[in-house]
Amino acid sequence: MVRGATAVVGLGDTPFHKRGTSGEPALKLALRAIVAAAEDAGIDPADIDGFVSYGAERAEGQRMMAALGTKQLRFGALAWTHGGGIPGALGLAATAIVTGQAEVVAVYRAMSEFRGNRGNVDVGQGDTPAQQLVNGIEVPVQMCALRSMRLIEAEGVPARTLRDMALVSYHHAANNPRAVGRGGLDAATYDSSRWISEPYRIYDCSRENDAGSAVILVSAERARDLRRTPAYLLGAPMGAAGRWGMREESGDPYWSAGFQGVADRLWRETGYGPGDVDVAQIYENMTGMGVSALIEHGFCTVEGAGEFVTFDNLVAPTGMLPVNTSGGNLAEGFVHGMSLVGEAVRQVRGTSTNQVPGATLSLVTGGPGDPVVSTALLAGSAAL
Repeated sequence: MVRGATAVVGLGDTPFHKRGTSGEPALKLALRAIVAAAEDAGIDPADIDGFVSYGAERAEGQRMMAALGTKQLRFGALAWTHGGGIPGALGLAATAIVTGQAEVVAVYRAMSEFRGNRGNVDVGQGDTPAQQLVNGIEVPVQMCALRSMRLIEAEGVPARTLRDMALVSYHHAANNPRAVGRGGLDAATYDSSRWISEPYRIYDCSRENDAGSAVILVSAERARDLRRTPAYLLGAPMGAAGRWGMREESGDPYWSAGFQGVADRLWRETGYGPGDVDVAQIYENMTGMGVSALIEHGFCTVEGAGEFVTFDNLVAPTGMLPVNTSGGNLAEGFVHGMSLVGEAVRQVRGTSTNQVPGATLSLVTGGPGDPVVSTALLAGSAAL
């Protein structure tokens, strides 16, 4: 059984650089993040025997063995799809540990435009179907904009909820020395900012960065003897609803972020529900998809989204559900949501720059709108 059997014991991040400015390839950024996570845990990097990342990660474990001095590679895996796979990657790592396939697993993601073409090749010429390209739909922001417009126009969710999601992320980033969006954001600046793809303005969109981020997982038994407060993994389901998957623009309901069924499985597997969660790191490729993710996790209904998704409800430390307390993908930095895992762990440790008092249950979601998504719940020892 995975519930509470493993824990995150180490965190590692490189600085967030503006895309293409790090001066280092993704492989080196991945190595820096993994070594930092191992040092945080008090574990020799050479003892890492498992590596897990998201589907298009190019810094595979076997490429890093020489630099890390790996004693033995026992497990390696990639979670399907984009940022949707990051919480699910925690589940893969936990499964490897519970089944005896590995003892120390690094879950990581690194991105760099230094001598690379991710923006032009991986995104711009990736899996976009021909029927979208011929209609001028080329990039994720356009696809997500269509779904969020349906949420606003057909379902009646106020467009103001998108603004509040952005404002709270930038508010939290102002206290985070790692964040690239530390300058803050006010409502007037948001309202006057340029459109990217309606209903999204520039502040609704995540920013891509050159960076690496990693966490280290071990068994719960081993975690108790290490230097850091463990963040126990209670569950990390991955999947897609029957009418989602690769049907692209035929999802039902169309405004969905893809968490139908996946969120329900999380609550069943962990024994907790949305009302028990103390703090949430909600993957925002764009703000509207974050709103949909909150709805589909049961924090509010479509009809009640306008009342729930407000700045006051989402801000730390006083909000009903503080969200994206590091600044999230919008304002801290973007490496396909991997850094959200680190912030979820910091909340359990009590070391966040926007700490929620007494946080015990910490949620992290992945890749809303991807064909496959995942979600995870981390906990302090009191919630086991």
